[in-house]
Amino acid sequence: MAVMQARIVSDTSYCGIKTMKNPLDFWVYQELIWELKPDVVVEVGNLHGGSAAALADFMVKCGGGGVIAIDIDHSRIHELARSRSNIDWIEGDATSVFPEVQERVGNKTCLVIEDSLHSYENTLSVLAHYSQLVSKGSYMIVEDTICHHGLGVGPNPGPFEAVETFLQQTELFELDASRESWGITWNPGGYLKRIG
Repeated sequence: MAVMQARIVSDTSYCGIKTMKNPLDFWVYQELIWELKPDVVVEVGNLHGGSAAALADFMVKCGGGGVIAIDIDHSRIHELARSRSNIDWIEGDATSVFPEVQERVGNKTCLVIEDSLHSYENTLSVLAHYSQLVSKGSYMIVEDTICHHGLGVGPNPGPFEAVETFLQQTELFELDASRESWGITWNPGGYLKRIG
């Protein structure tokens, strides 16, 4: 796992833009986008913009729509990612800019991917806010729940524990382990389906 983690962190890219994503999870993302055809994907945490660019391209191929990309600092976004016309870039703390994001999403069908600061407190705050945007039958995906649950890296407690707390506090979401069907995921327990 450590070798795979090093490969993911150092070398994964999309059209030459660094992504830092497990490609097996990212394959599931495009399956979900094709299946659900959301109007918008909200990605919290963008770093270089590779995954936002890929998500924007998936959205075009699956019938239209766009991406709202949120990060506290967009200074490292690659120019090829910035050139995507269907990405709406919002810079700022995810919780602080939530009202703006909520206004832009409006009544559109929405899927949310959380990949910002992986501390327990931040992840739980993002879950509490951004889960409100997720359409019934769609997903809130919490990335890197593998921290200390398969890999000995990252905050502890971290995203995994935040998901546990969140699911204890709501009946609107359930864990959908069927989305971990490749057997290797960096999001164990992180595929949350809205059921109510």
